[in-house]
Amino acid sequence: MAGAVFWALVALATLTSLATAWALGANSNSPPFAPAIGANAISTMRAAFLIGILAALGALTQGGAISETVGAGLINGVQITSLAATAGLLTATGFMAFGVYTGYPVPAAFATTGAMVGVGLSLGGDPAIDTYRRIALFWALVPPVSGGLAYLTATILRRDDIPETIGVPLLAAVVGGIIANVQLGVIPSPPEASQSSIAEFIARQVELPTVADVDPVVVLVTLAAAAAWFLLIRRRTNASVEGGIRTFLIVLGSVVAFSSGGSQVGLATGPLENLYGAELGLPSIVLLALGATGILAGAWMGAPKLLQATSREYAQLGVRRSIAALVPGFIIAQLAIALGIPISFNNIIISGVIGGGLAGGSAGVSRRKIGVTLVFWLITLGASIGIGFGLYKVFAAVLGG
Repeated sequence: MAGAVFWALVALATLTSLATAWALGANSNSPPFAPAIGANAISTMRAAFLIGILAALGALTQGGAISETVGAGLINGVQITSLAATAGLLTATGFMAFGVYTGYPVPAAFATTGAMVGVGLSLGGDPAIDTYRRIALFWALVPPVSGGLAYLTATILRRDDIPETIGVPLLAAVVGGIIANVQLGVIPSPPEASQSSIAEFIARQVELPTVADVDPVVVLVTLAAAAAWFLLIRRRTNASVEGGIRTFLIVLGSVVAFSSGGSQVGLATGPLENLYGAELGLPSIVLLALGATGILAGAWMGAPKLLQATSREYAQLGVRRSIAALVPGFIIAQLAIALGIPISFNNIIISGVIGGGLAGGSAGVSRRKIGVTLVFWLITLGASIGIGFGLYKVFAAVLGG
């Protein structure tokens, strides 16, 4: 009977994880391509198809760090059991479903992090205070950093003395340089690292001595990638400014969708890390593949409707303000992945939209709405901890631990 209960919990936890990944694919991964649709650079169905593919690839190649943090880094002294994983996932999914049903802005990262802290404490674990400090500091910095970068980006695009044939390619160069340093699980890496970047891989083949702890080959590869992206987009903008901007929107949407998959999949797979790894003995790629499948299905089945709605909002923002919101989204998402910190992607985009709006003299968002959103995020975090704690206690009492 105990074996039957265990496998029933495995099935329930897996299905709940898939449902969470589906919801993330349908919702959190949609904003990156909305500006391109609003600018008529790509159709809705083609965008949904690309979102699914790119987000799933991001989940497979970049999702491991955040998944590990959510599954093992939030609580010390205990392992998350199958029953605890089920309770945590049901709590987080319940909050996300509540947000969809009521229209309140429920951030998936806050709900999942809070739920896993709650079930971990209910198991008798100790709070991972150092991890909480890192996460809290990163979350607190997201709005000002995203908004500040968006403000700077929008200001560059609005300056009369910087033509768009220079400003847009410069932004493309920044994106290209970062892409060369993106950490990917599919690139061969040294034994002490689970991921590596294209620039690091090339540097290991050349093996030049470092200068002040900086590898000159990494710098050269980064500059080469930046120059390549600059020339590509500059050629497009020289032929047609609007055509170049649309091309950049598609490229930017692609890399942001990829980053979104890598940063969000851990919210669905993290609670199952111990179950799939220690208890079932499966490699981590199996769990990431599960999350990637859910994200892919969610994007293909649920994203088109949301894309049509959000593309109208981005069309009102304008392509330049949309670019200003997406560039910091890509930068911050990659930084969060590198640090293994779960994030709310919508939090980044909303902050970027506000910052880009300030460059034009008005954010277009009321202070009251911002305040209500922030308060609800904090309520989500606190309530998910409490509900996760209590739900596991109920499950343990009914099912015997």
